[in-house]
Amino acid sequence: MILATICCRGGSKGVPGKNIRLLKDKPLIAYTIEAASGSLHINNLIISTDDESIASIAKQYGAAVPFMRPADLATDTASKWPVFIHAVETYEKLSGKSVDYLVDLDVTVPLKIAEDIDGAIELALSDTTADVVITGYEPERNPYFNMMEVDDNGYAQIVKKGDRPIVRRQDAPKVYSLTPAAYVVKKSALYEYEHWSKARCKIYEIPRERAVDIDTEIDFKIVEFLMDHYK
Repeated sequence: MILATICCRGGSKGVPGKNIRLLKDKPLIAYTIEAASGSLHINNLIISTDDESIASIAKQYGAAVPFMRPADLATDTASKWPVFIHAVETYEKLSGKSVDYLVDLDVTVPLKIAEDIDGAIELALSDTTADVVITGYEPERNPYFNMMEVDDNGYAQIVKKGDRPIVRRQDAPKVYSLTPAAYVVKKSALYEYEHWSKARCKIYEIPRERAVDIDTEIDFKIVEFLMDHYK
């Protein structure tokens, strides 16, 4: 049984009211609900939120809100991992169904499509040794080539050093920038690990133009530009 969640709290410091802010002609959350509704593998979609306005708008776009998230799981410092556990356990209690995989879909990646979600799910189902499958894309920066960190003495050094300096970006190992378009998590992993980064993870690559994660006002403008030019 594959349960999809859209976890979005009411508070947002970077962009106030971000989750239900209008993007073009629809609230931001609507794009993720629509992408999830096109999935071939999701059995049910629920919203986990502490905010009545978000819940109301989500229902208008056809999403179920079977419970409200507790306040202690909706703070600035709350990790999503316990939010996932709460969503799964509450859903199972209310529905009487047993969840095998949780697929979390972040509102802030509105350009994802159903095929991106299903690709991540299919990778998880085809490789059961993986605990988590995360969407990602190849970034413009690479820690083996053009990313640096400052050491304790104040000197900047390349983040990932090999046996020899890498002088061409093409020679650097491929790395991925994560995008929260979809996190596919085996239910057992929620209890086996304290965080997804401790689990056995795989990456499902999606196109960069569909991976933009909205966190600032500039990101909204970037997404609007992409919507106008990548149809």
